[in-house]
Amino acid sequence: MTIISIKTGTDEEQKRIELSDGSLFSFRLCYLTDFSGARLSGISIDELAGGVEISAGEADAFRFAATCLRAERAALRLAARAEQTMMGLSRKLERRGFNGSHIQPVLLRLETLNIINDRRFAALWLQSRLVRRVESPRRLLAGLRSRGISREDAEGALKSVLTFQTESALLRSYIEKSRPAPGRSGIVSLKYRLKGEGFSAEVIQDYWEEQEW
Repeated sequence: MTIISIKTGTDEEQKRIELSDGSLFSFRLCYLTDFSGARLSGISIDELAGGVEISAGEADAFRFAATCLRAERAALRLAARAEQTMMGLSRKLERRGFNGSHIQPVLLRLETLNIINDRRFAALWLQSRLVRRVESPRRLLAGLRSRGISREDAEGALKSVLTFQTESALLRSYIEKSRPAPGRSGIVSLKYRLKGEGFSAEVIQDYWEEQEW
């Protein structure tokens, strides 16, 4: 098979190639070199030009890179509509017909470009959730984990969003919502429940010192 022509667009990383079998498609160089090196062993990027003979495996490498570029374009459209998580975007791309071998390099590229950022998503999700609902830190953390956010990123986002003042306000709203039982037994039960729901010892102690039990 022969390369009929190869052209560069406004983006130096993006090429448009025509092959002698009639194929015409665009691809991004990073998907060709970073993820298809084994299949492109007989030709270097500097040798890409019209008239160059390529093997069937090398042609497959170009097609692989082209599919990655289509997946990238689909991912960018989704990211333009709303903040995405790595896991959520992967599932959406799968539903659009892309497989994991094409999705993974795209997600890695978009993460490197900071277009996808799980911790940023987590912080935005927490801020929105705190406005709309009264939930304990434990339930907020579980909500993030269910969306595919790693424990490290989820805990980091929770720590950044729940300042002492924010957590104190949340604790008061949570207590008001939970309506603890009266009497000493109810107070002790409430304290243990707050600990179990992930409220910090500092915030619980601060609240306790303000009350006249």
